[in-house]
Amino acid sequence: MGIKATARTHSQPANSEIRLLLVDDHPIVRFGMKQLIEAEPDLRVCGEADNTSDAIKLIDTLKPHLALIDLSLHEESGIELIKQIKARGDDIKMLVLSMHDESIYAERVVRAGAMGYVNKNEAATELVTAIRQVLANHIHLSPAMTGRMLGRAMGKPSEALLASPLDAMSDRELEIFQLMGRGLTARQIADSLYLSIKTIDTYRRHIKDKLKIQSNSELTVFAANWARDHS
Repeated sequence: MGIKATARTHSQPANSEIRLLLVDDHPIVRFGMKQLIEAEPDLRVCGEADNTSDAIKLIDTLKPHLALIDLSLHEESGIELIKQIKARGDDIKMLVLSMHDESIYAERVVRAGAMGYVNKNEAATELVTAIRQVLANHIHLSPAMTGRMLGRAMGKPSEALLASPLDAMSDRELEIFQLMGRGLTARQIADSLYLSIKTIDTYRRHIKDKLKIQSNSELTVFAANWARDHS
């Protein structure tokens, strides 16, 4: 866990640089992103955080123009961080960079307040392109995801058929489902999310109903298999 602010170099004039905040719990990933970003003459990583509370502190102190946010931050949710930043009214744009399946998460992060989604498996040039599109106030998604979202908005049956059974879950339900897939018990999930066991049981019941699953053991197996297939 940690917080890191980066001093501005003398070769980057303050009136032209664009400040970016990296929020990712993998130091090696942050290092790679920083090298890629700072190869651009006008982009600078002004700070790094691996959890939500440190990210908020850096937003307050450094006033970055854009935050690159991963969806998984230790036991915390990147989507919840995006919602928190949006609710605060911070003057900052947000872009998600994640290993998770875009087809499941892209709409969620846009609804939460982010302006784009980039998969970590994409070419390095895609990240820079996405950063510049978001800074220009444009939504950045893959062409396939853009087409799917437009099709569903227009009520096309073919796009409805492509919908994942997980689409019916709320963001919190999906977060709990993910933690179950990673092998956490109900008590561990409750502790990590600062919720009661009773609340977790209620969420699990709603998830079972939406997935048409009867038992907790069946749900646990389903979640584990899903996590394996989407890791």
